[in-house]
Amino acid sequence: MVERKNTLTNILKYAILIIASLIILFPLLWMISVSFKTKLELFSNPYDILPEQINLDNYITAWGYAPFGSYYINTIVISFGLLFIQIITVTMAAFAFARMEFPGKNLLFILFLTQLMITAQSTIYPNYMTVSRLGLLDTKIGVMLPYIASAMGTFLLRQAFMALPLSLEDAGKLDGCNILQMIVHVFIPQVKSSLLAFAIMSVTNHWNEFLWPLLVTESDNSRPLTVGLTIFAQQAEGGAEWSLLMAATLMVSLPLLLAFLIFQKLFVQAFVSSGLKG
Repeated sequence: MVERKNTLTNILKYAILIIASLIILFPLLWMISVSFKTKLELFSNPYDILPEQINLDNYITAWGYAPFGSYYINTIVISFGLLFIQIITVTMAAFAFARMEFPGKNLLFILFLTQLMITAQSTIYPNYMTVSRLGLLDTKIGVMLPYIASAMGTFLLRQAFMALPLSLEDAGKLDGCNILQMIVHVFIPQVKSSLLAFAIMSVTNHWNEFLWPLLVTESDNSRPLTVGLTIFAQQAEGGAEWSLLMAATLMVSLPLLLAFLIFQKLFVQAFVSSGLKG
């Protein structure tokens, strides 16, 4: 009787999870389906999930309709270039707050963490004026500049550094390591999971960033994918080119989707090991 009850409970749990997953995945599945449909097929059979045939014309047309190649390059340069700079800045700051002693350290760290309580939208005006005065409008550096320091990354790595035993630091000093060598060769290898978790958050956030790049970019030479997609959508909506729009949207989101599908176990392990919960 007990086994039968447990079996029914498990069936009910799995049924609820399957239904919830389908509800969550339906917009993505619909977007993929529409991206393969012709305009005539879309409006004649709007509720059919499966297209009559796989049609790649929408992707070819969308790719040629806007300079998505430039948008991809800009997004990759911004996202991964910013990640490279952030890893340097947050690692140095986290090490200082975790393993060094200096006057006002705790107060300065609290002030540093106030960045987490301030929304990015509230700092748009001062950031815009700063970037404008520096002559960095419509540049990739201008898009990256407000994010070169990350309070979340600093906090995450500080906690990871503080959890390491003092013996590691003593061993590094006995081997003659200076501070930089100690960070690179002793501490960073011990906090790789925290670094990976931060890297995933950083790349995802800045790949999807929209409002700030929209304000500071004016040409295709510096626009990322999100802004380029918006401009493409405004042009496509006039002719109700929903198939083209869905194809373009899928092209923008596809790299992150593929990365998650390929490295999902690594992603989960990184967040579990770092103590973060999605």
